[in-house]
This record gives sequence, C-alpha cells and structure tokens, in this order.
Amino acid sequence: MSIAYAGVRPLVLLSCIVIAATATASAGPDDALHLYAGLGYGHDDNLLRVPDNFPGFDNTRADSWWSREGGLIFDKTYSLQRISLVAKLSKYDFDHFKQLNYDGKDIQASWYWQVGNHLNGKIGATYNQTLAPYTDFASDQRNLRRSRSRYAEGTWRFHAAWQARAGFQRDVYAYELAGERYNNRSENTTELELDYIARSASTVGLVARRVKGAYPFPRPIGNVLLNDDFTQDELKARVKWNVTGSSSIDALIGYLWRDQPSYGPGRTRGGAGRVNLSYQPGGKTSYTASVSRDFAPLESTLVSYTLNNGAAVGAQWDATAKIHVNADFSAERRNYNARQALNVPGGANLRDSIRNASVRATWTPRPLLHLTAGVAHQSRSGSIVIGTGSFRSNSITLSASAQF
Repeated sequence: MSIAYAGVRPLVLLSCIVIAATATASAGPDDALHLYAGLGYGHDDNLLRVPDNFPGFDNTRADSWWSREGGLIFDKTYSLQRISLVAKLSKYDFDHFKQLNYDGKDIQASWYWQVGNHLNGKIGATYNQTLAPYTDFASDQRNLRRSRSRYAEGTWRFHAAWQARAGFQRDVYAYELAGERYNNRSENTTELELDYIARSASTVGLVARRVKGAYPFPRPIGNVLLNDDFTQDELKARVKWNVTGSSSIDALIGYLWRDQPSYGPGRTRGGAGRVNLSYQPGGKTSYTASVSRDFAPLESTLVSYTLNNGAAVGAQWDATAKIHVNADFSAERRNYNARQALNVPGGANLRDSIRNASVRATWTPRPLLHLTAGVAHQSRSGSIVIGTGSFRSNSITLSASAQF
C-alpha cells in the first residue's frame, strides 16, 4: 500500500497523542456526563473514487484531511428509566479539495423505558450531517447528506415464554447538491413481532414489516419524469440462538415483496435476510461472520436501489488489556434493476461488486482515552452499462479521543 503524508502534520498529531496520553481526565468512567474531544488525520490515495484509467479531478486523486470534534455524552439510569444523549460537532478540512471542507453533526437522544416487569421499549431521535460517499457519485463538489430519524418501539412480555413487540421508525434523507436532490427520500417502517423465548434465553419469532418510501422530486430520465416511490412488505423469521457458551447465531430470514413502478414490471419478490455468527472461544481472540441478501438504497443519479448479496468476516485480538486489534473484510455483489426508460438490452451486465478490507489498532492508556490507527482498502469491479467503473482506494487514519 502506497500512502503519502502531507508535510509534518502527522508529527503534530503524534505529539498531541503523546500529550493527551499523559493528561489526567477529571471524570470517572461511571460518571453520567462526559465532555468529548477528538483529533484525527487521514489520507486516501483515491479520495473521490475515480475509476481506473480516468484522470483525477484537477489531475489529482489523493488527498489528506484533518478532523476536530467535540461534544458531550450523557447516560444515566433513573430507577427503571435510562436516558442517553450524545451531541457531537466536528470540522473536516482537506488539503487539496478544499471545497469539500464541512462541519459535521451527530445528535442522538434515546429513552429506554420500562413499566413494571413486563413492558419495556425505546423512544428516540437522531440527526446526522456528513459528507456523502463518492463510491457511486462522480464529482469533486461537496455533497452533504443530512439524515433524521425518529423511532418508538415497545415489547410486552405477556408470558414467561412469549413476548410481542411493535415498532415504528421514520427516516428522512436530504442531499446538499441540486443534482443529487432526486435521491432525497423518506422511509416509514412499521414492524410487528411475536417471539418464543426458550429457557436457554434463545428466541425464535415471526416478524411482519412494511416499508413505505417516498421521493419528493421526480427523477428526469430523458424526457420522462419517474417517481421512485416504493412499498416493501416483508415476512421473516428471527432466530437468536445461543449455540454454546462461546458461540451464537442471530438471523433474520424470510421473503419480501417490493412494488416500485419506475423499474421494469414494477414488482420484485424473493428471499432476503441476514445471518450473523459470533464465536468467542476465550483467550484473546474473537470472531464474527455474516451473510446477507437484501435491497439497499444507492446514492447514484442512475439507480436508486440494488439487490445485494454480501458476506463479511471479522476478528478482534486483545493483544493486552489496553491494546485491541480489529481486522475486517467484506464483499458485496450489487444487482441492478434497470428502469423501463433505460431500454437496456437483455443479458446486459447489470451488476458490480465492492470489497472492503481494514485493520485497526486501538490503545486505551486510560479508561476514557483512546488512540487509534488504521489502514483500509476498497475496490470495485464496475458495470459498463450502469456506468460504474472499476477503482481501487487505500487509506490511513490516525485519531485521538478523550472524555472528561
């Protein structure tokens, strides 16, 4: 991996890390309120995900950035009620593509409620402002993505071996650039679930879910304006199985029906779901793995969703009580449904794949102080028909964060 550093700035960050490591935090790990501060540096040799054999914007592919963030974290339990609040503000400055500089926001508020021994749930809201990924968006302009979420759910344990759950969530996404506003959308998700609870604490249940998506701006395709609104119904089985004391399986598998008239015949159906496995044999190493098949939104001017098949593996090594190393790898094949207006010939290559690999080491010299270094690789094999070219990207990040 070839990574270039920008001047002496990494040395400045390392100096700040050394100073932070010798500082004494005034708050203890169990305190309810903490102030948060963080400093980060990153470098990516293909920041804007320019396809292979294409010139970079400004004949430049690589860029470095600095990030600073601060905020507060509050988490306290009052009898049976728990309140959790997170509010963080951040600032990102890029060395070359200065037009990408932005202020990030991350706000989360949750109330974990409980009434007696049989009723509990969660109510909350989130707001996030960050730079949208350039994986499927060819531009060197800043494109902030603002997402808002509100949710409420409740579980009723009406029998020692049975419980029922109901939930609702509304997600809203908005993009800064006028050319990307066609990806603005809202999604309302309603869920009903019935679970059987075994004596081992393993559960098996049935989940019925409906997702209604609405796009406020019709998407122009030639002289045609397409409405990407959709309705997706799902019926899935949820299994949480404690196989042994060191291994478990968490699965949500079933069937879905998606109605989105702007694509082909407008109706899609098929199996979908995710299976997560975890294995903690004891000692210093633990492992995770997952496989999935599901629909996912795509931040692209050409296609707004894909049917994805993915797999991922991960491992954590606790080198010492204060040093942890994480390694992760994931691969995902994305299958596109062509719009009627594209008139794509049958048999065309309407798929691509994305691979991600990363290694991250975290040192915690004090309970509320974290120093992290990581390297990552991302690659995509593109689809000529859809217009997604193949690319490779390598990055490195350094960060220091502390709570007070």
